[in-house]
Amino acid sequence: MSVLIKPHVFNATVNIPLSKSHAIRHLVISALAGNALQIEAPFRSQDIESCVNACRVLSTKKPFGRLIIDAGNSGTTLFFTIAAAALLSQPVTFTGGRQIAGRSAGPLLEALAGLGIKVRSKNGSIPITICGPWKGGRVSLPCMTSQYLSAMLIAAPLAPEGTITEIDVPLLNEKPYIRMTLSYLESQGLFSETTAGPKITCSRDFSRFTIHGGNVYKPVKRAIPGDFSSAVFPAAAAVLSGGRAVLNGLDPNDTQGDKVFFEYLAKMGCTVTWKKKSGNTSDWQVTVSRAGTLRGGVFDLNATPDLLPIMAVLGAFAEGETALVNAAHARIKETDRIAAMAGELQKLFKGDGGFRCEEKPDGLIIRRCKLPSAFPGTGGNVGTVVNAGNAGITLDGCGDHRVTMALACAAMGLPEGSVAVSIKGAEAAGKSYPGFLEMLR
Repeated sequence: MSVLIKPHVFNATVNIPLSKSHAIRHLVISALAGNALQIEAPFRSQDIESCVNACRVLSTKKPFGRLIIDAGNSGTTLFFTIAAAALLSQPVTFTGGRQIAGRSAGPLLEALAGLGIKVRSKNGSIPITICGPWKGGRVSLPCMTSQYLSAMLIAAPLAPEGTITEIDVPLLNEKPYIRMTLSYLESQGLFSETTAGPKITCSRDFSRFTIHGGNVYKPVKRAIPGDFSSAVFPAAAAVLSGGRAVLNGLDPNDTQGDKVFFEYLAKMGCTVTWKKKSGNTSDWQVTVSRAGTLRGGVFDLNATPDLLPIMAVLGAFAEGETALVNAAHARIKETDRIAAMAGELQKLFKGDGGFRCEEKPDGLIIRRCKLPSAFPGTGGNVGTVVNAGNAGITLDGCGDHRVTMALACAAMGLPEGSVAVSIKGAEAAGKSYPGFLEMLR
C-alpha cells in the first residue's frame, strides 16, 4: 500500500499513543505473574497486539506438548518471551513475520544455553525452540540491542529458588531502556539503585548483574505513559512544515530515552514548551513550533537509535552540517535504517545541489550548503516549487515503520505547491502508530 503526502502546514493537537516499550514490559510481567492482560488504550499498535497474543500462549503453561508463539514483527516481544519461555520445562517454539526472520537473537540464545537451557534455532533466528529449566550460572551477553539484557533481567528473578544468574555485559547500547526495565523490577521490590538488596544487584555502568531466583511477580500497578518514540513524528511534521503541534500524554520525567528528541529540537532552533495540565505528575502537554531556520549539529544516538530516521530528515532541512553518530545498531532494526535514510533522502533531493548525505558505518553526515528559500521558515516564497525535476517521485519506506513515518514528515517539509510524494509500504506505520499517516494527510 502507498500513501500520497501533499505538502501543507501541519497544525494539530495530538493525543500520543501509549508507549510500546512500557506496554510490552507491562504485559510480559503480568503474564509471568499470572494476571489478566489488560491494556486500556483507544487503539493498539501491531507490536502490542503481537505481545498480547504471545503472552496469552505463554500463560497457558500446558502440562504436555509444545507451545508455539508467533511474535509477529515485534523484536521486543520475541526476545522478552524467549527468555520467559526458558523458565518452563517444556519446549516452546517461536515463529514470526518476515522482518523478524532477519533479526538475530543469537547473543541471547547463547547466554541462555550457558544457563542450562536447551536451544535450537536457524542461525540465531526463527524458528527458535527453547526448553528449560533455568539452571543459573555466569554468562557473557554483548548487547547490540538492550532488549537482550532486559529480557534476561525480567526472566532471571523467577528462576528456581537458590538459582543465581550472573551476567557480564561487555557491550550495551540503548541504556535508557535498561533503566526502564529496572524501574519495573524496583516496583516489584527486587531492585533498588540506593540499597544493595539480595535479589538483583548491578555495577554502576550496567556491565555486571547478579540476580537471585525464587521470586514471584505481583500484579503490575502503574499507568502506561505516552510514547516519545511516536511523538517525534507529529512534532517533526509541525516544525518542518512551519506549523505548530500540541502533544498530550507525555511525561518528561519518564525513563524513555527518546524524550531527548525535544532537547534536540530546541538545539536546532525550535520552540519547545512543557506545561503541566493538572496536579497529576504525568499529565503534561508539550507544544512545539519553529519561527526561523533549522540549525544542524552533532547528535550522539547510541542511547536512542530509533531517532535516526527522523533526525536524518530534520538534518536534510537544516542549515549547515548535521552529524548523526555512534548508532551502528540502527542497521539491525526492521531494516538498515542508516542505508535506507541515505538512499531515500538522496531520491527526494535529487538535483538539489545544496544537499549532500554521506553514509558512515555508525551514522550519517548531512550537509546543506544552501537552503532553498522556498522551504518553510527560511523567509522565501513558499509558493515556489522545489524538486520540480522529481515530479511524481516515489519513496520506499522499506517495510520499516519509523522510516515510513520519517519520509512522510520529509514530504511535509517541502513548500506548499511542490509535487506530492508517494511512499510505498505505508502499512508499516501501523506497527507502532496506527492512524498517523491518516492524521498527517
